[in-house]
Amino acid sequence: MKKQKISEFVEYNNEKFTKRIMFKEGDSTVFVLNFEPGQSLPTHKHPGSHVYLLVLQGQGVFTINNEKVEVEKDDVVLCTGEEEMAFTNTGTTNCSLYVNLNKIPNERYAENI
Repeated sequence: MKKQKISEFVEYNNEKFTKRIMFKEGDSTVFVLNFEPGQSLPTHKHPGSHVYLLVLQGQGVFTINNEKVEVEKDDVVLCTGEEEMAFTNTGTTNCSLYVNLNKIPNERYAENI
């Protein structure tokens, strides 16, 4: 058994978004993405996996296969590995996403940035 506090992984940087790994077990990882207003996650895929994203605080817009999806605190989004996904904090406050990526495609997906 392992226990973590999400608040310890909420860390912002005014130069770029941050990614803080909470757990990495086998092919799965759980992490928190943190965005200041205007910061973005570039378009990418997660081949061979599913991504579950929970908005912990703030708001923003996911672009999934060129479709805009507005989200706010407590919204949950599921993306399959073949869907192209991007995110932008469009709000005026910080935004954090709790992410569960199962069956990670390769090790770089489970690194802090």
